[in-house]
Amino acid sequence: MNSDKKQLFRQLFKIVTPIAFQYLMSSLVTASDAFMLGFLDQDSLAAASLAGQIAFVFSLFFGAFVFGLTVLAAQYWGKGDVATVRKVLAITMRYTLFVGLLFTLATFFIPEKIMYFFTKDPVLIADGARYLQTVALSYILGGFSQVYFGIMKICDKASLSSLIGSLAVVVNIILNACFIFGLGPFTKMGIAGAALATVLARVFECLFVLVMILMKKCISFSIKELFITLDKTLVKDYWKYTLPLLINQLGWGGGVTMYSVIMGHLGSDATAANSIASIVRSMIASLCWGIASGVGIIIGGMLGRNELDKAKKAGGIFVRFSILIGAGSGIVILILTPFILKVVTLTPQAHEYLKYMMFMAAYYIIGNSLNSTIISGIFPAGGDTRFGMICDVITLWCVVVPLGMLSAFILKLPVLVTAFILTLDEFVKLPAVYHHYMKYGWVKNITREKQS
Repeated sequence: MNSDKKQLFRQLFKIVTPIAFQYLMSSLVTASDAFMLGFLDQDSLAAASLAGQIAFVFSLFFGAFVFGLTVLAAQYWGKGDVATVRKVLAITMRYTLFVGLLFTLATFFIPEKIMYFFTKDPVLIADGARYLQTVALSYILGGFSQVYFGIMKICDKASLSSLIGSLAVVVNIILNACFIFGLGPFTKMGIAGAALATVLARVFECLFVLVMILMKKCISFSIKELFITLDKTLVKDYWKYTLPLLINQLGWGGGVTMYSVIMGHLGSDATAANSIASIVRSMIASLCWGIASGVGIIIGGMLGRNELDKAKKAGGIFVRFSILIGAGSGIVILILTPFILKVVTLTPQAHEYLKYMMFMAAYYIIGNSLNSTIISGIFPAGGDTRFGMICDVITLWCVVVPLGMLSAFILKLPVLVTAFILTLDEFVKLPAVYHHYMKYGWVKNITREKQS
């Protein structure tokens, strides 16, 4: 390995290690919810899994907004234009807090109607509604902290965002145990306890971020720009790159949510098994997602400095590396499968489903690693946000979701056949993604010379 490549990987892992660790720790919260609620009963586990889809849908919004932040801010940071980075931060925070408020109000006032979309089971609706109403405040609080985690990663403070996020996870897991089971002086709250623990963890995150801002450990923004647009050109640039990302996120996320809707209508056994398999896959995929995020930041910085040839070569190195990471992640899932099957508490039928769903997760993650690096890292780094939108929306809504619904509701094929169909999306779009990557339309500097 030559010195340039060694330097590139050192830079990558300096960024990726705290980001991947933060992703992993976040996944541990979901895992602890499932593990602890599984001790209560399978209905609590299934209800929390379905109700958790609302947090997933919200993450699509703030994910797109933070994605847009990364596209612009990474290049301006690479260029050394800190003033514009602050403006992009304010713009991102404005839209994230607005959407967070909408989710908070909806889950607090109409939780039963929201749950009815995912399942017709009255027990799951009642338990899920209790969870949603308790967790409502976490959306607006989480929006604030997630935007700051995004800007910290760009501004060479990835380790700080990882520290805050990881400590919040520890707080969340400890409070999970206290509130779910009623440990010590706490009242046993069951599924509502898991929701309350999430809210308090978000409070912890926000307070920690505010302290860091006051200590000048991370950049701040003008409160005035939350309400008044001072740089209309920058706002226009922000939406130019964010809107396709938002459509992509909602299209992709809506498709993934439809997976849960499909599995949720196949019964509690299918829902519980799918929940466990998804949690494990998310935990193992933390490194893949961290690499995609780090790749976007590194290549974005190169492009902002007009190092176009260097960015092109780095892209090739990262693509090949993502395949190796995906294959290694799949092997890890296969190794963990026997242990997971021993420790989870499920009905015999759900246990059987889980065994095969874990195998599906193992090969799925290979395609996910490669596509994430290219679609979520390399393309947006150069402002190419439209292709991912088109590719994901067509793959999910024209191929995988219709086939899944046909399998589950019309042909009424076995649960595992439906689950298999729902893992095809990464491989259906892979040829088109790689072909578009090789055209190198993403190799460009999108910054402006003058910002007012």
